[in-house]
Order: sequence, then C-alpha cells, then structure tokens
Amino acid sequence: MMLHNRVRRLSVLVAASAVFAFSSPVFAQDVTESHLKAARAAVAAIHATDPFDSILPQAAAALESQLIQKNPDMQELIGKTINEKALAMASRRADLEKEAALAYAKVFSEKELTDIAAFYSSESGKKLLDSGPTVTRDLVKAADIWQNGVARDLAQQVGETLAAAAKAKAPAAPAPADGAAPADNAAPADGAAPADGSAPADGTQN
Repeated sequence: MMLHNRVRRLSVLVAASAVFAFSSPVFAQDVTESHLKAARAAVAAIHATDPFDSILPQAAAALESQLIQKNPDMQELIGKTINEKALAMASRRADLEKEAALAYAKVFSEKELTDIAAFYSSESGKKLLDSGPTVTRDLVKAADIWQNGVARDLAQQVGETLAAAAKAKAPAAPAPADGAAPADNAAPADGAAPADGSAPADGTQN
C-alpha cells in the first residue's frame, strides 16, 4: 500500500467509522467551534474526503445506465433529469465534510489538528502527499529484493548447517579388527608359487 493512499485510507476509515458513532447532537455539543475549525483545516490539508468525490457521479452514471436500459425512448430526459438532480445534491457534500471534521475532533486535540494542518499545508507536507507514492513504490521494490535475498540466504545457511550435522552423525566405515591388509593382497611366501600357478619370482622350479 502507497504512503499517499495509506494516509488517505486512514483518513477515510477514521471519518467513515465515526459518521454514525460521533455525529449525535451530544457529541457535537462537546466540540468547541475552534476545535471543529482546526479539524476542518486538517481534513482539507490531508484531503481526507477526496476518495469520496466519485460517489455521487458514479451513482448518477449507474442510475442513468439502468434507467436507459429499461426506457431507451426516454434517454434524453433521463440524462437531463439525473444531471439536474445530481447537481442539486452536490451541496450535501458539506455534510460529509462536517462528519469528517467531527471524527477527527474526537480523536485529535485542537493543537494536534492545527499541527497536522500546518504540516500538510507546508511545502514539505504537500510534497509528501504528492511524491509519497513514488517513494513508497521504490521502497516496496527494494523491500521485495531484500526479502528474497534474506529468504535465500537463510535457507542456504540453514541447509549447510543441517547437512554438516547429518554428516557428523553418520557412522564411520569399520576398519579391519587387527589392522592387517586383506588376505588377497598379501605377498606369497618365499619359494611358494603364486596363487595363479606362475613360477616363483626367483626362477626355482618344484
């Protein structure tokens, strides 16, 4: 997961999980106006609600396609009506911004929100949001190479250790009891004919 997407995903999760939990009038009364203002600034700075930009257009497109399939003769009216109604509903985006601000205000203090907004509104913060995905992509590639190298070397080193241990436990080949050479390699006694019947080496005859 990219850094930029992680920041936004975290923001989305926090905002979405708090929509129903923290949007009650009681909770809203506990948040001061300055605290809420700092939360809105932080939400805007980190683009917390940007992933929701496509919700209304996608819903409108899906509805238009569905209705046109059922009523192809009304295609022009369907498209015009959906565009008008969707445009009128765009103002409800403010409700989402409010819920996101309330969610952040519940988790972060006013000072923390001010610090977050200040950083992500700075050149460094903007660069982190813009260039973070590229950096994270490079980091993921490097991590993959590192992971493969670590796994390979670990397997090799463990294999070598186990092989050495198995070799050390293997029984050695037994040596002759008296240490003498095998009988078939012994030299013939003086004057005795070799086992193959040839003449003795000194030329004597029996």
